Amino acid sequence: MLFQALDNKKECYAIYCDGNLYHYPNSLDLTETWEYTPHFKEEKIEYGQVWCGGRTLGETCPEHLKEQWEEVQYQAKAYLTSFMVSKVNLDDVCFYDLVPRRFLVDYCRIKSDITKHVFENYKKPKNYDFFVELIKLTTKISTQKLNVDLEKLNIGNMPARNLKNKLSKIKPCINYNPWGSVTGRLTTKPNSFPILTLNKDFRNILKPNNDWFIELDYNAAELRTFLALQGLEQPKEDIHQWIGENVFSGRLERPDVKKKVFAWLYNPKASNKRLEQIFDKNKILKKYYYGGIIETPFGRKIEADEDKALNYLIQSTTSDLFLRQAILIDKMLEGRKSYVSYCIHDSLVLDFCDDDRDFLVEIIEKLSQTRLDTFKVNVSAGEDFGNMKKLEL
Repeated sequence: MLFQALDNKKECYAIYCDGNLYHYPNSLDLTETWEYTPHFKEEKIEYGQVWCGGRTLGETCPEHLKEQWEEVQYQAKAYLTSFMVSKVNLDDVCFYDLVPRRFLVDYCRIKSDITKHVFENYKKPKNYDFFVELIKLTTKISTQKLNVDLEKLNIGNMPARNLKNKLSKIKPCINYNPWGSVTGRLTTKPNSFPILTLNKDFRNILKPNNDWFIELDYNAAELRTFLALQGLEQPKEDIHQWIGENVFSGRLERPDVKKKVFAWLYNPKASNKRLEQIFDKNKILKKYYYGGIIETPFGRKIEADEDKALNYLIQSTTSDLFLRQAILIDKMLEGRKSYVSYCIHDSLVLDFCDDDRDFLVEIIEKLSQTRLDTFKVNVSAGEDFGNMKKLEL
């Protein structure tokens, strides 16, 4: 049964279905809708937004519905503008209680017609289940309020003053966009807390709601992905030190090794005979790049020219590998006080409770056991995100 949720807040449980509006519709056999909402997280429901790869309703709207869709969109924006002018906080009320029933029915009817069109004309993606789980995680993160201490921003510093002004106008929540980049790396939506671009000098404004932040990240994740795609064994130690010893015979310091490796890796015209004894760019591209298309081990197909092909392959594979592990960690923490607070590329930050201290080693082991190979995980902890110290476990 095709339906549309009228609001995604937990306490606002109402839907549109087959021309009618229902509150607490537990007796209906709901099977298809446009987008995920937490009300139905346990049900087996197909999501049109995932079927069409994150395209918007406007982008997928068939020609014969465009005029109607634009009209209800205009009405919806007018209502939202009036709420803003009236200083109505939509976090405190259900949207469907503020607008006429006739509008809700018209809006949801057209939305359902577009959703039906998507199911009839788009092919279900191979990585559909992964995207549904990822959306569940990012939606959960979007409902978690960050503990932000704006008083730590020195208003005598122009960048700090600008940041304080920006953050004072938005909710302290992170809203990720799973479809915001070509490679699958998470981006953030407008008016989200800017976790991906937050200057390191200002990270101390973030404090945990529990006892600690625990940051888990892969040691040189993209290099380890490169090795894994070649089928080579993963070094158990720091990979830059390993390269320094095994490729450069210990003649270079770690920072110099790192600089040389990345200067060579992502420059298709660069040559380094020592590195090429271990890392074979051509071998990987022959396996995953054909006809201008990268196809990753996780089923993504990405258009790329030769200059960007290797970069896209490694970055996309690393991102999907990491996000799958982040989803598993989130499931492991269900029912505990600790939880996934946010992700920054291949870094997972937990808002951690001391009660779960004995569980940390198991979490690290789970994160390290990726689908491609066992990746070394770095661990840091701190009482705020700007003062994290490495832990040796």
